[in-house]
Amino acid sequence: MGREGHGVSTTIDKAFEALYASDDGSLDTAASLLAADPGTDAELARRGEEFVRTLWARGWQPADLVRMARRDLSDEHVRLVSDLIRTETAGYGRLPHRWQAQIDALDDTAARPTDRFSRATTVLELYRLLVRLPRLDAVGPVPGETLPPAAAGEPRMLTRIRALLAKAEATGYPEEAEALTAKAQELMARHSLDEATLAAGAPTPETPGAIRIGVEPPYEQAKAILLDAVATANHCRAVWSETYGFSTVVGFEADLDPVELLYTSLLVQGTAAMTRAEAEQRAGGRKRTKSFRQSFLLAYANRLGARLAATSRRVAAEAPTLLPALASREVAVTTRTDELFPETRTTRVRAAWDEAGWTHGASAADRAGLHPNRPHLP
Repeated sequence: MGREGHGVSTTIDKAFEALYASDDGSLDTAASLLAADPGTDAELARRGEEFVRTLWARGWQPADLVRMARRDLSDEHVRLVSDLIRTETAGYGRLPHRWQAQIDALDDTAARPTDRFSRATTVLELYRLLVRLPRLDAVGPVPGETLPPAAAGEPRMLTRIRALLAKAEATGYPEEAEALTAKAQELMARHSLDEATLAAGAPTPETPGAIRIGVEPPYEQAKAILLDAVATANHCRAVWSETYGFSTVVGFEADLDPVELLYTSLLVQGTAAMTRAEAEQRAGGRKRTKSFRQSFLLAYANRLGARLAATSRRVAAEAPTLLPALASREVAVTTRTDELFPETRTTRVRAAWDEAGWTHGASAADRAGLHPNRPHLP
């Protein structure tokens, strides 16, 4: 390394001491140091890519880093970490399954022009966050590792579920949304049964995998409960990590993407129903309240959980000879969950109760129409 390169590294190393300090004064001093030396820019970006690469090996994925930056910092930090992720992952021939979708969802808004000190401060604040993130249990391979053969397109069943749920979210007619959502749940349940049939006929070495799904404020407890209900009804398990704003869903590969799709769709539909119920309340002279929304979503998640579980049991009962295979797969999922999370604990729901919100939420869950050709629950 030449004298110039050595000087740049020395400047950055000195500035990076602030990443491990507890006071913002050190960060201001470090930002001033970097702002005064334009020659540090390229090396500063390279160091950021190294931080990101290290986090892949520590169990983090693109969506996780963006979620942490959005929660703890600002839009500028989100744009910066998005740029680092895109640059770092561009050098791999192929990315792990689900990573490309996370990268496609990154913020691509151009950074706002700013002075060098402000830019350096943003960089250091982000890097301080990155270096302090702990190791997570990996939920799949990381870039650079040997990957299984790429699947040729999306499975037909998943494409059908995606289309049904998209239509359910878009329609303005509740009855149509009910029928579309019901059909999607039936497809999921029957597909899981098909997978159990295959496993019973020709056992394979496949073991349960896992994905992370964002569960963020507001009302994250109700959202986590809803995701847990969807996961459990579809032979998966969900463990909520409140600190990091996600739940880890453990299950066999064929069940994981459908769980995420159904959860996301039900959350969209539930939020829309909550907005309509609030409008009715305001029209009646009642003010919009946080307790109403919390109670609505908790009731929605609670009632949907019961209905999803009933649907799963009904479909499974149509093939009683497969019950041992289904039970075996559920034991494998539970075992894998215990391996990943040996110290889980139950969390009490922290929410003010609102009777009107609970009633409207339960009614909205009933209208989700998860049982085709059957009357609504009372």
